[in-house]
Amino acid sequence: MFGSIQALRLHANDNVVIALRDLAKGSELHEFGMTLQSDVPRGHKLAIKPLSIGDNVIRYGQIIGQATQPIAVAEHVHVHNMGMGEHLQSYAFSEQSVPLPAIAPPRTFNGYHRANGRVGTRNYLGILTSVNCAGSVARFIEEAASKTDFLKAYPNIDGIVPIVHSSGCGMSGDGEGYQTLHRTLSGYAQNPNFGGILLVGLGCEVMQVSSLVGERELGADGAFRYMTIQSEGGTRKTIEKGLQELHLIAEQANKVQRAPAPVSEIMVGMQCGGSDGYSGITANPALGYASDLLVRHGGTTILSETSEVYGAEHLLTRRAVSEAVGQKLVNRIHWWEDYCARNGGEMDNNPSPGNKKGGLTTILEKSLGAVAKSGSAPLTDVYLFAEKIDKKGFVFMDSPGFDPCSVTGQVASGANMIIFTTGRGSVSGYKPTPCIKLATNTDMYRRLEEDMDLNCGDIVSGNVSIEDKGTELFELIIRIASGEETKSEALGYGGAEFVPWQIGAVM
Repeated sequence: MFGSIQALRLHANDNVVIALRDLAKGSELHEFGMTLQSDVPRGHKLAIKPLSIGDNVIRYGQIIGQATQPIAVAEHVHVHNMGMGEHLQSYAFSEQSVPLPAIAPPRTFNGYHRANGRVGTRNYLGILTSVNCAGSVARFIEEAASKTDFLKAYPNIDGIVPIVHSSGCGMSGDGEGYQTLHRTLSGYAQNPNFGGILLVGLGCEVMQVSSLVGERELGADGAFRYMTIQSEGGTRKTIEKGLQELHLIAEQANKVQRAPAPVSEIMVGMQCGGSDGYSGITANPALGYASDLLVRHGGTTILSETSEVYGAEHLLTRRAVSEAVGQKLVNRIHWWEDYCARNGGEMDNNPSPGNKKGGLTTILEKSLGAVAKSGSAPLTDVYLFAEKIDKKGFVFMDSPGFDPCSVTGQVASGANMIIFTTGRGSVSGYKPTPCIKLATNTDMYRRLEEDMDLNCGDIVSGNVSIEDKGTELFELIIRIASGEETKSEALGYGGAEFVPWQIGAVM
């Protein structure tokens, strides 16, 4: 789309442009009538207007920071001469909330239909732990099953996933931290990509198995069982009993086979990590276009990482279906400001070193690019971390910006697909939910092609439009949802990325 262009101005009001390739000092940018004052790496910014100390730096037509020293035309704009500054914006609740036209006829995919009406894109067995103290035993059960070729008798089951974490005890028995972990564990047990769950506890922990079982039904297919190590008589007996229970669960889960389901049953968690200066102009807007297509088919997409929409939340509140929904997002932003203050953190402590090397400078700049993943659909609702998502359309789920933790919340909320954009090259997977990786630039895609599912760098390096790439991604979503393997699945990722959000004191 941008083939021969050396630098790109994203909005008519911008006073910086983005280098689309490594540019050397003395290079002529004829389209902007200027000669570079220094080397500018690909993905980084350079000024097209002179800036004084305190002047706003504008990208995407939005404030991304302020000049901390005078900046000349054609000078590299980065952390050495630009900082956070003021970024007050009007929330303008619902002013840009415009429903997207539905697409007919409805598309379908081949999924696993559950008894509760939800549809999975995978059919795993999960060994869920209530506490870290049961983590090794959960892994022992899975290892014992592998040694006996357990799954050969159950061809419709994709695998066994031990869900192990670092919490569940040494914590308060009520309050935010407890409630968040409870939602997360319960949500995983109810994710439609699990055909069955074995819940394993130690027995004396704060997060009691009885609490997880008793508050609400975790599985409606008859493929849910639970046990504690102390009640079973120790490690060896628990492993033996666990294998017996897994066979009973597997017999139920194996009966379910893929069958056509409407695309409206796909729920996509959207993530970006290891971002660069291209993220906001290639992969993220392409994902935004695909998100709109899915919403127009009646599906659901989830934006998260609250600390990485900070400074761009006004773009979402303006699309909220009501002021009440917009205010829910603002309330989460205020919660985060308080959360950071009481823990000695700062909301603007991002981007990471890798993000900065890729061209990002402030959290405002990163957030504006991150929000591009959300497309243009109205914001239907705002949810707490791991809260069950019960509305269709584009929604927001509160979470940290740490990718494994954020994805954990989305899967607990019901996501049966994850799409992850990356500019630096994040490699990960999230069983039981397949993860599609989008590369923001062609150079990284070529280096990490075994990990990346789709190259969006050709939006810049080739003649591909954002709309065409978004459509290509939408078709890939349907194929992956129907059983095609992602790169991270082929590599075996997903066994270490369950990371519940720990809030509160560890005692």
